[in-house]
Amino acid sequence: MMQIMKNRYITLLALILIGSASFGQTGKQKRAERQFTSFSFVKAIETYEKFIDTSFNENYALRKLADSYIMLRQPEKALPIYKRVVEQPNVPSEYYLYYAQALRANGDYKESKVWMRKYRDSGNDTDSRVKEFFKNDDLASAIFNASEKNTIEKTNMNSKYNDFSAVEKNGQIVFVSARDEGVSTKRLYAWDEQPMLDVYVVDSEKQNADHTNKISGKINTIHHDGPITFNKAGDRIYFSRNNLEGGQKVKDSKGIMHIGIYTAELVNGVWDNVQSTSLNNPNYIVYHPSLSADGKHLYFASDMPGGIGGTDIYVADVSESGSLSNVRNLGPVVNTEGNESFPFIHDSGNLYFSSDGHVGLGLMDVFVTVKDEADQIVNIINLGEPINSKRDDFAYFLKEDGFEGYVSSNRKGGVGGDDIYKFNRIPPLMMKGQIFDAVTQEPVEGARVALTRANGEEIAYFNTGADGAYEHLIPRDADFVLKGSKEKYYDVAKDFTSKNLGKQTELIINLDVKLIPLKIENLDPIYFDLDKSFIRPDAAEVLDVVVGIMNKYPSMVIRMESHTDSRADDDYNIALSQRRAKATYEYIIGAGIDPSRITSYEGKGETELVNKCSNGVKCSEDEHQMNRRTEFFILKME
Repeated sequence: MMQIMKNRYITLLALILIGSASFGQTGKQKRAERQFTSFSFVKAIETYEKFIDTSFNENYALRKLADSYIMLRQPEKALPIYKRVVEQPNVPSEYYLYYAQALRANGDYKESKVWMRKYRDSGNDTDSRVKEFFKNDDLASAIFNASEKNTIEKTNMNSKYNDFSAVEKNGQIVFVSARDEGVSTKRLYAWDEQPMLDVYVVDSEKQNADHTNKISGKINTIHHDGPITFNKAGDRIYFSRNNLEGGQKVKDSKGIMHIGIYTAELVNGVWDNVQSTSLNNPNYIVYHPSLSADGKHLYFASDMPGGIGGTDIYVADVSESGSLSNVRNLGPVVNTEGNESFPFIHDSGNLYFSSDGHVGLGLMDVFVTVKDEADQIVNIINLGEPINSKRDDFAYFLKEDGFEGYVSSNRKGGVGGDDIYKFNRIPPLMMKGQIFDAVTQEPVEGARVALTRANGEEIAYFNTGADGAYEHLIPRDADFVLKGSKEKYYDVAKDFTSKNLGKQTELIINLDVKLIPLKIENLDPIYFDLDKSFIRPDAAEVLDVVVGIMNKYPSMVIRMESHTDSRADDDYNIALSQRRAKATYEYIIGAGIDPSRITSYEGKGETELVNKCSNGVKCSEDEHQMNRRTEFFILKME
């Protein structure tokens, strides 16, 4: 026993938030969050449903499940789930709003107003979303914009003329501009009386450009040229240009020179072999190409006959030889009676585009499409501020990493007409943690960690696995409370905030949350001889450990209880146990511990036996020894 006690010691039982490997259900939850934030809502639904089946973090999973159905434009499936969600204790109040909107989408206007009032009366009476969300009937965008964060800034590429459609490839930024001041005779575009558009290229780091930074080769003409899109290898482009054939203008019957899509190849560092694509037609516009990462699909905008509105978004298949076929309109979910243009297909497969036909913040806004399990587009999401403004916002480009990109806008405060802005997506904040046992220093399995907002609204909870770890994506710019609990431990809570944390793409919140044991369970009590109260050598070793820890943690406050076996009468045993408690107390304060840090030392007699050995029961001496003990309880540890 002495050797065992020598190998045991007490440390502060703490909740230490560190980067650690995900475990079991928490790893799946992280995957579900990635699926949700990357618009993979069908897969997210499958994962959240598994959580619900296993009752893991069920309240949180139900909320995200309903949100996912809304993203897929399936309010009839979201409605019964939201009904369960709003009955959850301490549910975030925005779910009253989401439920109200789902009710409205399903035709229950009367009940929708009831829940709208509940949302308003839950401290949201000044929330502009109350009017805007219901006016626009755009719940998916509302949910998305509640968590999506972006920062935006001007770039050095802008001039007093129109500058737009920046794309980045191989360390360079290629964009379109009307800045050509290097020619003696300026050819002006009648529509806005600005010079014709050319394609320019600058270094990604410097971004300083003037009229001399034109792209090399045969891309630019005296007419409109650009924007462009690259293939994966960066040696082939598709680009917009006024229709030319053999250097001659191609016009329609009214004398209008429309825009088509052309290709070019990189030959010895120069763009050459310019060819017209089969999409081009003298009678209508074909422009704004965007090539998929695998090179098999080309997205573009056109006002060709048979469309839905002014200009629509189309897609064509690209063969290995480069020929285009199977041109098809993306349909009424994307296209409206207005104008849809500037499609951009990201490497992830997400399609972004601009529209003045869908309800937005201003004139033309940027949207992203949502697909179902059959890979069909079923919904669109407005990217919200600051990507969008009250003016025209278009030509969205997102880097492969999904965190940085460019958008063009004629919003107030710019340098010229259309300007290029750089944006940074701020990803959701990952909170990571792990719980260790104070005595064994081993991870704590089965501890419950609850995360709430400062106002008590529950966000999620975690049950730690064998490695004691957990993690969860949390919103930025909010205040939280982290609570830890486990049987035989005191409940604890720690306030923390995600405000003012900068623009990092990944951040771990480090906290020290103390989970205090009700009793020092994993340290053997000290034991006494029969009918004795003196401190034995083996007991002294245990008490020396207690003294050492109390010296290490000067805020630690304890109480003690001493006990006897069942032999002798009750009154005698009470007195004996009190002598044992006093002997323990005197040993500890005799070692220099302030008496105020021991709130009580109480004798319990034979009232709390740890085994069957009550009056009249035959037991061995070892069994009786288990009852002759002093135990230690931690009351405070800051």
